[in-house]
Amino acid sequence: MPILAVFIVVSFMFYLFYKTKYFRTHRPMEKRWLSGKSSMALGLFVTLFGLNQFFVHLSTVSIIVGVLFILIGGASAYSGFRQYKHFLPLAIEEAEKLS
Repeated sequence: MPILAVFIVVSFMFYLFYKTKYFRTHRPMEKRWLSGKSSMALGLFVTLFGLNQFFVHLSTVSIIVGVLFILIGGASAYSGFRQYKHFLPLAIEEAEKLS
C-alpha cells in the first residue's frame, strides 16, 4: 500500500524533527516534553511498519513480526503520549518563567 509507505516516511521525518529540536534546546522540561513527542512519532513509525508487514508478504513469520512491531510501537506511542501530557504544563511554566 503506497499510502502506508508515505505515512511511514512522514512519521520517521517527525521523529527526526523532534529529536533535532530535543538536542538543540537547553530547557530541561522542554527536553522531556520533546522526548515524549519523538517517542510518539517513533512508536507510530514502528506500528505502521508492522502494519505494512501484513500487506507486503503474507507468511507466518511476517505476521509474527508484524504483530510484535505493532505491540512494541503501540506501547512506545502510548508511553510517549503519557510523557507528553505530563510535561506539557511544566514546559509551558518553564517557558513563561524564562520569558
